[in-house]
Amino acid sequence: MKPFISSIWLQPPPDLGARIETCVRHAVAGFKNSEAGLIYFRADDVGVPGRQFSRLMELFSNYRVPLSLAVVPAWLTQRRWETFRSKALRSSPQWCWHQHGWRHVNHETGARKQEFGSGRQSSAIKSDLLKGRQRLENILGNRFYPVFTPPWNRCNSSTLELLKQCGYLAVSRDCGASPCSPAALPDYCMHIDLHTRKAPEAASGWDRLFRALIEDISAGRCGIMLHHQKMNALAFDFLEIFLKTLKKYKKIQLVNFKDLIYV
Repeated sequence: MKPFISSIWLQPPPDLGARIETCVRHAVAGFKNSEAGLIYFRADDVGVPGRQFSRLMELFSNYRVPLSLAVVPAWLTQRRWETFRSKALRSSPQWCWHQHGWRHVNHETGARKQEFGSGRQSSAIKSDLLKGRQRLENILGNRFYPVFTPPWNRCNSSTLELLKQCGYLAVSRDCGASPCSPAALPDYCMHIDLHTRKAPEAASGWDRLFRALIEDISAGRCGIMLHHQKMNALAFDFLEIFLKTLKKYKKIQLVNFKDLIYV
């Protein structure tokens, strides 16, 4: 089955580069004089090497933009990690490899998809959390960073409490996700999902995307979610122009999850 491709990535606007430049310029103009805006990118569903993932890594490496990589533990093997590591070694400080569930499997029936939801006992949730963390620690070593991104950006309150008890430093979900994370467990929320956007047709979809980028970047903190499996040539072209444009503005700070713990 081919992955879902949003309508905006099937038809570019005729002035894509100019619209990106205008979007970022307007967003930066919305900062207060003394402020800088934080932008962080999270790449989901990492674990299997491939052409699209390699291209994503090359883009972020070439423009020296930090990236938080949400790794599905059950998908990662030592051999796959060696492939990733060979591509990331020369710019290793910019990457933040963290945990994306355990197997990325839905356990809910009759509810929205969740791997760590109300359809499971707390003991099973804890077991999968720790199995996933141990696997990543064993394979990644000190490159693993204890932040948890739940598959589909959803988890229940029991999972959030267990994350806190087990020493995770943060969780990352959609902005406004419920239930709220407990005290001392920051939520590095994602404001914009570039590649699973639902739009009836491309033109209005592009308008909504640029409005959202201006609004969220100008607010001073913006998390942007990526799904490399759903990226086509246009999506990669957009991302390259976007990264190149962001790098031009001194008031924009590009960070990953390791940096956010200090701000």
